[in-house]
This record gives sequence, structure tokens and C-alpha cells, in this order.
Amino acid sequence: MLIGFLISVVILAISLLIISKIPPIGVEIDSPINALLGGAIIGAFNGVWGFFPNALRGFFAFVSLGLVPLIGAIIVFGLAAWLIEGFRLRYGIWSAVLGAIALAIVSSVLNAILSSVGLVAV
Repeated sequence: MLIGFLISVVILAISLLIISKIPPIGVEIDSPINALLGGAIIGAFNGVWGFFPNALRGFFAFVSLGLVPLIGAIIVFGLAAWLIEGFRLRYGIWSAVLGAIALAIVSSVLNAILSSVGLVAV
């Protein structure tokens, strides 16, 4: 379980570093250590979200047309930027919105690549 969390943190950190290289999103990360800290915070909050039963999470996502998970991801992304000194959102809430969406896409692609190679369990 701890190994899975650490792999998730590294994947999120790499995703954050990739996102920080896309200028229109407005996410700035000073160092890979700050990316690891951001990945740890985002991963920990995602883990807390995982404690809720799948039926309840699916119900909220379905009823709100996906807005509840999206708003949760935006809040967690902004919270990580607020807590870590070298992790900034240049355009405020818009950077949090674009960053959360980009993080979901990039980390999903990285997870798919690593699971196809056999490094990450599906």
C-alpha cells in the first residue's frame, strides 16, 4: 500500500513538472522537490477521497455531471499551491482549473503507459 502511494506521488510529481512547462496553464514549480511535495499533498487528498464508497462517489459525479470531482480537484490543486512555497499559480483560480484538468490528463496518460509496461498495477 505504501509502495503504491509512493509510485502515485512520483507520477503526480512528474505530471506537475510536465504541466509547469506549458506556459498558458500558468503553473510554476521551482524544483523537483517542490513537485514531489505537491504530488504528496495531492496524492494524500486523493487517498482521502478514496475512502468514500465507489457508489457514493459515482452518485455525486453522476448527479452533478462531474462538477463535484472537478471542484474537489481544483480545491486540492489550489491547496497544494498554497501550502508549498515554490509552487505558484500565475493566473489564480484559472491556473488551478487548467492545472487540475491538465494534471488529470497527464497523470492518466503516464499511468496508462506505466501499466502497459507492467510497472504499475491497474
